[in-house]
Amino acid sequence: MPLGSLVVISALVCATSAALTRRAVPCPDGVHSATHPACCALYPIVDHIQQNLFDGGECDDEVHESLRLTFHDAIGFSLSQGPSGGGGADGSIMSFSDTELQFSANGGLDDIVKMQEQCLSECGGNGVVSPGDFIQLAGAVGVSNCPGAPRLKFLLGRPNATAPAPDKLVPAPTDSTDVIFARFADAGFNTDEVVALLASHSIASSKVLNPSMVGAPFDTTPELFDTQFFVEELLRPRGFHGTELQSGQTDSPIEGEMRIMSDSLIARDSRTSCTWQSFINNQARMADAFGQAMAKLAVLGQDTSKMIDCSEVIPQPKSLPVEHSQSVFPPGFSNADVEQACSATPFPKLSTLPGPVTPVPPVPS
Repeated sequence: MPLGSLVVISALVCATSAALTRRAVPCPDGVHSATHPACCALYPIVDHIQQNLFDGGECDDEVHESLRLTFHDAIGFSLSQGPSGGGGADGSIMSFSDTELQFSANGGLDDIVKMQEQCLSECGGNGVVSPGDFIQLAGAVGVSNCPGAPRLKFLLGRPNATAPAPDKLVPAPTDSTDVIFARFADAGFNTDEVVALLASHSIASSKVLNPSMVGAPFDTTPELFDTQFFVEELLRPRGFHGTELQSGQTDSPIEGEMRIMSDSLIARDSRTSCTWQSFINNQARMADAFGQAMAKLAVLGQDTSKMIDCSEVIPQPKSLPVEHSQSVFPPGFSNADVEQACSATPFPKLSTLPGPVTPVPPVPS
């Protein structure tokens, strides 16, 4: 190889290495460090969020709702509609809450928006972070409280929203997969990324879908970011014969558990069923895919060249407890209860938890 080519390759390697290696410097508080001075101001905000929004670092209802808020704010973005199609992850759902919280798809978000507005005011975040920054920061910090979750990225520097997002950009639980996939494609996401984002339902619970099931979790381990959601969604209903209980809700065979129509359809759609099944018993794959999809979601509509990577301020999540490191069937279920949807690969062989079949308790609000 010519010497000139070696020099070019060497220079490229050095440049790439320099780009990937970010040197941290001490912050004025003498405790933390950051790769950019602007990130230092975020540490006390993160501490305030943990103590006052998430009860000292719990994977609780406020975490679930904060993660939901990151999506509902960011998905207000349309490639086909251009500038009139919303500003994406710009905080418009908070800045123009009087408008956007009236959208039917945003039902149940009123409380978490108010809590975050108060937290932003009390933590000294005004002037440091925009509402769009705060929503994504709170979501990433909240997820870090859930064992098994990836450490989400956080970029600082979203400008204030100048207008509310248009209505009808948030997919509804009653939508068909064609409608859902088209909506996500219009925001720049492929079908694999849609499934990856649905890993958020592993720590989700219902707010408004069924008034008789407020707090009903979407799987049996809502306090853990694990793959149980992907297992349990594929269990066929027992005794209910698939009867629709309410618009957007279908029957789960596990008493007390919420199952929504769109999840059920995506889990069984030929375009997504194998990606769905690939997450079962593969925690690392699911967490990595979710982290990458969330990094993309968190900057929809933003100019990242003008933003600062402050990911180091996000706490490192705990690992899953050993007893939850593998996917399992809940008590009373087995492979015979699975509605096999992916024809390309066999369904994983999972063990069944011992014990009686008991209802899943609601997530405390």
